[in-house]
Amino acid sequence: MLSDLVKKGLEKAPHRSLFKAMGYTDEELRRPLIGIVNAHNEIVPGHIHLDTIARAAKDGVRMAGGTPMEFPVIGVCDGIAMNHEGMKYSLASRELIADSIEIMARAHAFDGLVMIPNCDKIVPGMLMAAARLDLPAIFISGGPMLAGIFQGRKAALSDIFEGIGAVKAGKMTAQELAEMETAICPGCGSCAGMFTANSMNCITEVLGMALPGNGTIPAVAAARIRLAKDTGMKLMELLEKKIRPSAIMTGPAFRNCIAADMALGCSTNTVLHLLAIAGEAGFELPLELFNEISTKVPQLCKLSPAGPDHVEDLDRAGGIPALLQRLLEAELIDGSCLTVTGRTLADNVTGCPVLNNSVIRRIGEPFSDSGGLSILRGSLAPAGAVVKRGAVDPAMMVHRGPARVFNSEEEVCAALEAGNIQRGDVLVIRYEGPKGGPGMREMLTPTAVVAGLGLDKDVALITDGRFSGATRGASIGHVSPEAAEGGPIALIEDGDLISIDIPAGKVDLLIEEDILESRRREWQPQPPRVQKGYLQRYSRLVTSASSGAVFRQT
Repeated sequence: MLSDLVKKGLEKAPHRSLFKAMGYTDEELRRPLIGIVNAHNEIVPGHIHLDTIARAAKDGVRMAGGTPMEFPVIGVCDGIAMNHEGMKYSLASRELIADSIEIMARAHAFDGLVMIPNCDKIVPGMLMAAARLDLPAIFISGGPMLAGIFQGRKAALSDIFEGIGAVKAGKMTAQELAEMETAICPGCGSCAGMFTANSMNCITEVLGMALPGNGTIPAVAAARIRLAKDTGMKLMELLEKKIRPSAIMTGPAFRNCIAADMALGCSTNTVLHLLAIAGEAGFELPLELFNEISTKVPQLCKLSPAGPDHVEDLDRAGGIPALLQRLLEAELIDGSCLTVTGRTLADNVTGCPVLNNSVIRRIGEPFSDSGGLSILRGSLAPAGAVVKRGAVDPAMMVHRGPARVFNSEEEVCAALEAGNIQRGDVLVIRYEGPKGGPGMREMLTPTAVVAGLGLDKDVALITDGRFSGATRGASIGHVSPEAAEGGPIALIEDGDLISIDIPAGKVDLLIEEDILESRRREWQPQPPRVQKGYLQRYSRLVTSASSGAVFRQT
């Protein structure tokens, strides 16, 4: 066992004394030492209950003959960090999470790891660490929040962000908004729609790194506690069989993730995270692969914010196993991939029928013949951009309009507040990329206000930053190269025509090349927005969104 490095032999008497100082017995030290990587904190609704999940996972480890040892990782609540400086730290936290797990696992010679995440950057950060360390590892998320009930209908966090715009437009009263804020998030769990957190938890299940049910069993369900116990026990089986992430996180497994992503209509952030996780696992996922798979895999689910259903409805419809069974029947995924169950993906989902064909549609009756995400390229985004096409109104799939240029999220929010946005405008929000932001902020506030004002069928948004998984509308993010690197988005001026053709995968700046070249010669980079601390280091080290916004390796 790897943990023999810290507990076995005459020379390790000091080490054993330190373990005994914490109450560990000789019997516990004879067993494998299992790191319980717990993202519990008291600031994230998706993490407030992870202490309960961790206790159950530790029970499972003990039942199967291991000794669990818990340690924490950080976690940012994107909703609370939204629309202020705090959001700059959200994506940036992903690298710290991966690094801190590496440090703890290597420093203490754990034999295996149970990862307990739930929300946005925590899931991919832990997956990156699992791939990097290649120790036996398994995931159990905290599960999705139940949808809230407001005025007799289900609703989720995205609705209250849009409610702000509705109040400004006179479609909702301030009192109604106050009532909504009490009803919209009824308890613990990751926000109830197919936002980034739930997208990543579902993808972890598809990847094979979590047991069936990980992505959709509600946070408050007893089944989630049982799943946590099963997860702890299964980790010990992985250890015994020497099954490591490198045997699970394979090229075909990542292709399966992209296929499920398209069928589910997941967050645009999944593109960013899959690139980063695959890189840690030793695979390159070219952006073209997402469009290639999108042309073959129809969108079978339309969950909030794109539609009326929520993750709890997906769970009742059979969850990810039912969706995968449907994709397998159509030969759209590879069922031979190994998973943490010790069995193949196909074995896991055998006998898992779809229980509600309106939530998980039949292959021949999809919401869309192509997948829920699209990669766009063109003169505005030579290295690529991404849009959640499944949440775009048909009227905005093709659009041409004048640019309204803003150099920060605050600037565009001020323009929306003042009512200075016109129908047909293309709002360009730049210097919000990985380097320029720094931190590539999610910008749910402007997209939600646009939707709340009823402009989502008339106004497009384009940014080198990110849009939330809760965003809907023609919101095109991850534009690369970013403005801070002198990409074409830095050269746009007010009134320039921008052409968007999502079905064709195009986003173009419609100005003459000689004019663009003249502007390029005159362009000067902006001074760094952050001069000290972690964000300053992050800005120096981070790569383009087109490569996953990971740190440079040299």
